[in-house]
Order: sequence, then C-alpha cells, then structure tokens
Amino acid sequence: MGDEAYNMLDVIGIDEAQFFEDLYDFCRIAADLDGKTVIVAGLDGDYLRRRFGAVLDIIPLADSLTKLTSRCELCGRPAFFTLRKTEHIEKEVIGGADVYMPVCRQHYVGGQVVIETTRHLLEARKVECKQCQEVEPVSSF
Repeated sequence: MGDEAYNMLDVIGIDEAQFFEDLYDFCRIAADLDGKTVIVAGLDGDYLRRRFGAVLDIIPLADSLTKLTSRCELCGRPAFFTLRKTEHIEKEVIGGADVYMPVCRQHYVGGQVVIETTRHLLEARKVECKQCQEVEPVSSF
C-alpha cells in the first residue's frame, strides 16, 4: 500500500496477523503516531499451544480485546485449541478442516496422546523396515 492510500485510511484491518513479521511496530505506529484504528484478527497459539507470531505481543497496545472461540468438533463445548490431524510437524502447515480441527481441552490432550502414540509406533515400524531391508533376501527355487 502506498503512502497516499495509507494516509486516506481511518481504519485498518489485519487478518491472519500471526503471519506478519512487523505486526507490533506497524500497529504501534499506525495507532499511536498516525491515529488509525487498527483491528487485528489472528491466532494467538499454534497447534502445540505455543505462541504464534506476534499476536500476543500486541495485546498491551490494545484498547480492547475480544477472544473468540469455536466449538469442539467432537463434543460441542467451547474450543480453545486447535488439533492438527496430520503427521506434519512443521510450525506452519497451510490447511483447513482437512488438516485442523477446533477442540476443547479434554479432546486436545486426548488427541495429542493418540498422535504421539501413533508417531512412536510409526517410527518403530520404520526401524523394523530398515532392519528388514538390511537382511539379504532368501533365494527361492
């Protein structure tokens, strides 16, 4: 966005704020120095319940805060957490309902146990398969 367009704005909306590297500085300057109203939407935590981007860093800058929740896909209670349904371990995996689901605390913790157990079983099978590959095949007559 150019300076001329920026100067014409009174309100700035930021979506997917967790992906903006300069979020804190931009919001501080826009609100404090330039008098803009800045509305920010983004995830405060990742699928491991660790901080995601700078969303938590801008809370002290805010005039007001609204934390939205979803509904647990498994029981319908308020869902404060996101469960990743795939084996990917990278912090950022782009996806929708095919990759993530909103869950309550009970189903998050239970889901993580299932995922970790499955991951360990798969790793054990990889080791077994590597050992099988190292054994020379038996000739058949």
